[in-house]
Amino acid sequence: MPIHTYTNWNVRPSDAEEQIEPFRKYFFICEGANTETFYFRKLIDLRKSLDIHPQIDICLMEKTEEHSNLSYPKQLLAFAETLKDDETLDFDKGHDKMIVIFDADIFEKKVSGYDELIKEGEKNNIIGITNPGFEVFLLLHIEGAYEKYIKDNNDKFFELDEKKRYRHPYNMLLDATGMNSKKNSKIGDLAENVAVAIEQEKCINQDIYNVKGLVSSNIASIIEGIIADRP
Repeated sequence: MPIHTYTNWNVRPSDAEEQIEPFRKYFFICEGANTETFYFRKLIDLRKSLDIHPQIDICLMEKTEEHSNLSYPKQLLAFAETLKDDETLDFDKGHDKMIVIFDADIFEKKVSGYDELIKEGEKNNIIGITNPGFEVFLLLHIEGAYEKYIKDNNDKFFELDEKKRYRHPYNMLLDATGMNSKKNSKIGDLAENVAVAIEQEKCINQDIYNVKGLVSSNIASIIEGIIADRP
């Protein structure tokens, strides 16, 4: 299978503890290969301290081989659908949830059809959006980041650098943490502050149908829903 699944479901503190099957599994598949992996691996490792119900499993699906660079949202959603039918994944369409995460920045100027993509994608999946980049979501984990970096600075996040990239969220995260979020796996430790992110995300746009030109993220909201899920 062209995917590697990361979960700590089988990690038990004692061999004597009852082995139970998950009631529901949440599968994350992301556009990015590094930063998102650093984060969600750490989040999965923190599942017990986050009070995620013992019968709720979280799996990160890491793309491998020819799919490792697959990132265009439409292709990512199509790939997610094929994975659901892969028997080795054991995806239960009645209970399990596929969460597809991507940046909306390419829809700012380069690509059209965003609304249609979201509408179609939400029929069978949970869609996680950041705009203009995943670093926006990570920035929210830092106490006071909304006031310092985002409030009254919306337009700065959509300024293009000399290579036509939206680098402001990356630069702000670098300023706040001193870490290169694309290379330093320690950036994943921000997951320890997900409660901060959940609260600060409510201060920015969380409506995935209305992201154009707006600093946006709904990923903390999705995680909040997983934490609250009780079979």
